[in-house]
Amino acid sequence: MNNSLSYQGYAARIEFSSEDECFIGHIAGIQDTVGFHGESVSELKEAFEEAVEDYLETCKAVDKTPQKPYSGKLMLRLRPEIHAAVATAAELSGLSINQWASDALNREASM
Repeated sequence: MNNSLSYQGYAARIEFSSEDECFIGHIAGIQDTVGFHGESVSELKEAFEEAVEDYLETCKAVDKTPQKPYSGKLMLRLRPEIHAAVATAAELSGLSINQWASDALNREASM
């Protein structure tokens, strides 16, 4: 089950509030707090896209560079035996460790 949305490189964490009987979301991966809500999935998606657009417009209006949620660089610390297994799997697949790990993480994150 995926409880997130994506728009223009930004992602949002989604929750359901039984008290308010609506979906509530927050843009993830940025220091600013940007929230939105909707009573249906379509309202939630529309509100999220509006929240991202508003965030970008507000940053422009106050001459602030919008924070990008992630750079695309990820540093990992692994036990040596895992590092060796990853290197072997990558080599057997004909891929670099970086491409092999990227493919593996993409598969897992897309579930």
